[in-house]
Amino acid sequence: MCLNWSGPDSKMVSDNLTITRPAYQPKDGYDIPVYGLANGQFYSLHVPALTFIFLSLTSAIAVLVASFKLQSYRSFFSWTKSERFVVYLAVCDGLFSMAHSMDHLHIVITKNHVYPRGLCKFYGFMLTVFITAQNLMVNIVAFNAFILIYYRKNVDLGRYDYRLLLYTFGTPFVGACIAVGLGTLGSNGAFCYFDGVKGELANIFFTTIPLILILCMNIVLYCLTLHRINTEEELLKESLGNGRVNRSHKAARNMSMFVVAFFVQWCPLTVYGLWQLIAPVPQLLFQMVTTFSNIGGILNGIVFIILKRRKLMSHKEGKESSSVHMKDISINLDNTVKDNADTGQRSEK
Repeated sequence: MCLNWSGPDSKMVSDNLTITRPAYQPKDGYDIPVYGLANGQFYSLHVPALTFIFLSLTSAIAVLVASFKLQSYRSFFSWTKSERFVVYLAVCDGLFSMAHSMDHLHIVITKNHVYPRGLCKFYGFMLTVFITAQNLMVNIVAFNAFILIYYRKNVDLGRYDYRLLLYTFGTPFVGACIAVGLGTLGSNGAFCYFDGVKGELANIFFTTIPLILILCMNIVLYCLTLHRINTEEELLKESLGNGRVNRSHKAARNMSMFVVAFFVQWCPLTVYGLWQLIAPVPQLLFQMVTTFSNIGGILNGIVFIILKRRKLMSHKEGKESSSVHMKDISINLDNTVKDNADTGQRSEK
């Protein structure tokens, strides 16, 4: 692609001679026009994104408040894994939403890229860390559910979950630091993440490829886990059942909800990444990405509500079962006393 240029100097050589110069190549993302200003799509991108970001942030805060209100923070590491995962994911969603809302607001107010450039890199750093942390954590959840069902073992997360936290937050932190050092974070024309020019390759290797791999792994693990649960439950119906197996099924089903939420949130971005490698991305798909990638806090809030409802139902069923059991014991005792009395009367006769 080139720009045609002609001027007085060209006539000195020949009246028909046109000097062609190579097209202007952007040096970085700041040379890319701000997305939507030229075609009227500016607000259709940022308004829905900001709406879902603030809803997600509100949901994440509500989940954190409710979690620590219902249970003491002192006993946090004795909570079930699903309850702890909800808290960790709410932290990811909350910090992601705060950083992402600021860069969107900055662009909406100024109708320009985020300045100073260092601030945009900071926003991109935050997004890189917490998006990747969420992806890795949900992958651990799927793996844990698989191991629990197939081997009846819990994945050891370490004292105070240090193994989980070191892996899910430490790994993306190191990766984001490398991205900063290589100068690949910055503006992509729509928000601050990987630079739209210098960060294209880094975005593929840091976001697109890992997301595709994690999504495929999660789907496979989820399907295998669900198939095993359904198979075992069919067998349990024919017998008296096993308390340990039932508890494993409940725990695995609870953890599997995070995998479903992950699929809903990140599937459009995965398709976007693949499409981008092959052909120009349609406007509708881009809009879906900016919407679905910002609803993590909402989805996590839905999972939290379902977990609490299941826990309440489990307690209720436990009380009813205990009540029925005590009633049976009482009836048996009454029958025993009555039988003993009848036996005594017959012996007296």
